[in-house]
Amino acid sequence: MILDAARAAASRLFSPEFRSVFLKTIGLTLLALVALWFGIESLLEWLAWPWLHSLLPGLPSWAGWLGAIVAGIILAMGMALLIAPVTAIIAGLFLDDVAEVVERTDYPDDPPGRPVPALHSLVLAMKFFGVVVLGNIVALLLLLVPGVNIAAFFIVNGYLLGREFFEFAAMRFRPEAEAKALRRKHAGTVFLAGLVIAAVLAVPVLNLLTPLFAAAMMVHLHKAVSVREKP
Repeated sequence: MILDAARAAASRLFSPEFRSVFLKTIGLTLLALVALWFGIESLLEWLAWPWLHSLLPGLPSWAGWLGAIVAGIILAMGMALLIAPVTAIIAGLFLDDVAEVVERTDYPDDPPGRPVPALHSLVLAMKFFGVVVLGNIVALLLLLVPGVNIAAFFIVNGYLLGREFFEFAAMRFRPEAEAKALRRKHAGTVFLAGLVIAAVLAVPVLNLLTPLFAAAMMVHLHKAVSVREKP
C-alpha cells in the first residue's frame, strides 16, 4: 500500500496536470530557502563576529578566511535543519492544490474533498514548523552519537512529516479530531510512509520536491486506508 502510494505520487510529479502547482511549490520553496540563507548569514555577521573579535582581539589576517569556512559550515548545518520545516509550511499552502489534482485525475468517480480553511491550514503549518524545528534540533544533537545520527534523522522526520501530511490529507474528508484518530489507528503505516518522505528529504535537490511528493503520496495513502476502513 505504501509503495503503491509512493509510486503513484512519483509518477505524477512532472505530469502536465501538476505543472502549475509544481512551479508554485518549487518557486516558493527556493525563495524561502534563499531568504533563510541570507537571514542566517546576517545573523552571524551581526552577533557572531563582534563577539569573536571582542573575545579574541588582534586576530591574524588568515583568521578571516578560517572564519568564512566555519561560517559556511554553520550556514549549511542551519539550512539542513530548516529544510524540513520549510517544506511543511509550503505543503500547508499547496496541499489542497495537489490533492485536487490527484483526486480529479486518479479518483474521478469519488466525491472531491473539501479544502482545509486557509487560516486553519496556516495555523497548523506554523505549529508544525515549531515541532519540526525542535525535533531536528534533537536529531542534530544526536549527530554526536555514533550509530544513532542517521537513524535519528529518519525517525524524527519520518514520524513528524508522516503525521502532518497524512492529517492534512485526511482533513479534506474528515473533521480534524477524526483525522487524528485515523492517523493514530494506522500509526505504523503512516510512520513507514513518513520514512519514504524522509528519504526524499535526505537527497539534495530532490528534497525540494518533498512537499509536492509528500502531499500527493498521502492523498493516495488516505484513499487506501479509507477503503480498508469500510465494513
